[in-house]
Amino acid sequence: MTDHMIDPMLSELERYYDTVPRVGGARAEDFGPLTLFVQEGAGWQYYARPALGGAGPAAGTAGAADVVRVLARQRELKVPESFEWVAETSPSLRPAVEAAGLHVHAHPLMVLDPAAAAAPAHPDVRLLDADDPLLAAAVTVPALAFAAPGTAVGEAGPEQLAAALAGPEAEERRARVAGMISSGRTVVAAAVRDGVVLCAGQYNPVGDVAEVVGVGTLPSARRRGLALGVTAALVARALERGARTVFLSAGDEDVARVYGRAGFRRVGTALIAEPSA
Repeated sequence: MTDHMIDPMLSELERYYDTVPRVGGARAEDFGPLTLFVQEGAGWQYYARPALGGAGPAAGTAGAADVVRVLARQRELKVPESFEWVAETSPSLRPAVEAAGLHVHAHPLMVLDPAAAAAPAHPDVRLLDADDPLLAAAVTVPALAFAAPGTAVGEAGPEQLAAALAGPEAEERRARVAGMISSGRTVVAAAVRDGVVLCAGQYNPVGDVAEVVGVGTLPSARRRGLALGVTAALVARALERGARTVFLSAGDEDVARVYGRAGFRRVGTALIAEPSA
């Protein structure tokens, strides 16, 4: 694959992926065909990924030895041993990370179809400011959701949410996301019923590109259309603020079908490599 053969949309997403850690306070460490992003101070821990401009032929130079070098640095820094990339733009990286002993997870990569009709607003969904008293719950619900992946109704509900909010991690998440809201680096939407956050998510803008991230529904509240409502609110605000491209990575094929109903279409496959559990 050569640079001119890469879908322009995927090239745009590559630039986004390279920029987000930098604006999020991470420093970039150069490992030739790979870049390791390291968070400076408190905040989200980032990943290693193909160096920008390294898709196509350059991506082919990233072998298992390059991955091992990055892994050694991640262990030295005591940061997550994680690699993220797009299969279609860096096709040879998967065998390299697998040769280094990592496990690869695949996720449908989807972009909002500009011709898609706007989804109707959900009556229970609203946007949250940095000082909203429900923000801590809104950034905790997705963690409970992702602990029980899928679309089936599960057990975790308001009682489990209350217990999670009592832990120190909830305040750490709230403070981090509140700072991002205040600086314009994220927007949060939540579905709230009877004062309880049942579903929440965010979008992170960089220029005129926005990624919808972390949309999760409290497992006991699934199958009520809440995730679609939250996604619709995030998409509407992103477009209102000038986003030209809105994209996301779905958890699995079932979740991708849900996003398809919200106007997203698949353009590729996002890959995440981590040590086997």
